[in-house]
Amino acid sequence: MDGNFFLQELAKEDSRIITQIYDKNFPSIKKFILLNSGNTEDAEDIFQKGLIQIIIRYKKEKFTISGSFDAYLIAICKNLWRRELNSHKKRVTNVEKVEVHDEYIDNSYALIEQKRQELFIEKFAEITGNCKEILTLFFAKTPYEEIVAKTEYSSELVVRQRVFKCKKRLTELIKKDKRYNSLKEL
Repeated sequence: MDGNFFLQELAKEDSRIITQIYDKNFPSIKKFILLNSGNTEDAEDIFQKGLIQIIIRYKKEKFTISGSFDAYLIAICKNLWRRELNSHKKRVTNVEKVEVHDEYIDNSYALIEQKRQELFIEKFAEITGNCKEILTLFFAKTPYEEIVAKTEYSSELVVRQRVFKCKKRLTELIKKDKRYNSLKEL
C-alpha cells in the first residue's frame, strides 16, 4: 500500500487504518520525543496533531505523497515537536504575562513546514546520485572521516568541498522553484 492509500483512508476517518498507522508509527515517534525532552503524553499529543494536520490538509488540497506515508508522518511529527520545543524556549515565565496559544497559527506554520519539506524532498530527488549519497551522510551527521571511508573521496577536505557544492546545487534548485518565495522564512 502506498502513501496515497493511507491519505484517502485517513480522510474517510477509517478507525482500522488509524489504529494500523498508530501501531506502526507511534513507537518511533514516542522514542524520538522521549529522547528529546518530552514524555509519553507529549508524544500522544504530537502524534494526534500530526494525523489531524494531514487529514485537514488532504481534505483541503488532495495532495499526494511520492514516498512512504510512514516517513512523511514521522517527519511531520518531528517537525511539530521541534517547533514545540522552540516555542518553549521563547516563552517568558512571568506571572504577569500570559501567552495566548493560537491553534490556527500553529496549524498554519505546520502546513508551511510540510510544504517546505515536500519541496526539499522533490528537489533532493533531482540532484545527482553522488550528491544524494554525500548529502544523506552529511545530514545524518556522519563525521567527515567516515564519509571518506564510505565513498571514493581521498580526503576530508575533498569531502567538505563536495558537500559544499552539493548543498549549493540543492539550494539553487530550491530557490529556482516558483513555490520558494511563498515558503521562505517570514
